[in-house]
Amino acid sequence: MASPMVATPVQLRTSTGRLSFSSSSPIAARRRFGAVRASAETMATEKLGIRVERNPPESRLSELGVRQWPKWGCEKSKFPWTYSAKETCYLLQGKVKVYPEGHGEEFVEIAAGDLVVFPKGMSCTWDVAEAVDKHYNFE
Repeated sequence: MASPMVATPVQLRTSTGRLSFSSSSPIAARRRFGAVRASAETMATEKLGIRVERNPPESRLSELGVRQWPKWGCEKSKFPWTYSAKETCYLLQGKVKVYPEGHGEEFVEIAAGDLVVFPKGMSCTWDVAEAVDKHYNFE
């Protein structure tokens, strides 16, 4: 005869603190932990060579020293740009469609709250739909 399943308390540590719940099986606990872990991390995506991290936590911005970086801004406009060095920027305000050269009409849209990394050597066109204010850092 199979032994009965007994609820076992499980504690998990995440980057945001400790969560505690009961689970009827180790598999269920792993499933729950995976869901908690995915929701606790900032989601970053990469498209057309541009890495975008949407709404990173203040702790991430502090870790990078973003608030001490220089600032740059522009009004609604459209212009070509080539990155002579890798740039990481954090948009304080604005909305932009970035069209990397060689990708036709494909674009990456970035907006206020995005932490963005552009690779060294990328040529693109910035189509600024809403005035931009950003912190930036070249490496």
